[in-house]
Amino acid sequence: MTDLPISPEKIAQVIFLARDSSRAAELELRAFIAGLDQDEQAGLVACMWIGRGTFDAADLDEALDTAFAEATAPTEDYLTGTPHLPEHLETGLEAMGIDVTDLENDLMGGH
Repeated sequence: MTDLPISPEKIAQVIFLARDSSRAAELELRAFIAGLDQDEQAGLVACMWIGRGTFDAADLDEALDTAFAEATAPTEDYLTGTPHLPEHLETGLEAMGIDVTDLENDLMGGH
């Protein structure tokens, strides 16, 4: 199985920003996602798909390949238009054995 090409900390940052419904947070979220490299963006999409149930955690390689192949729209447009994005990302991380609670607590304590 391939390692996720984006750090859990960066995914936690996306979760944190996606939970804030303010316009400023949406702009920051879009900029943050746009600033990720292609591998990280594909990892973020794959994590969301795993959390949504489109792929199993064991199918991470396939999810990443599909994310690269289907990346026609800007990733920030695709993800910000996805309902329940923070929940799907959390579920995806948990499915891959990554506990997001500590990551989120660190983020909230840091702001």
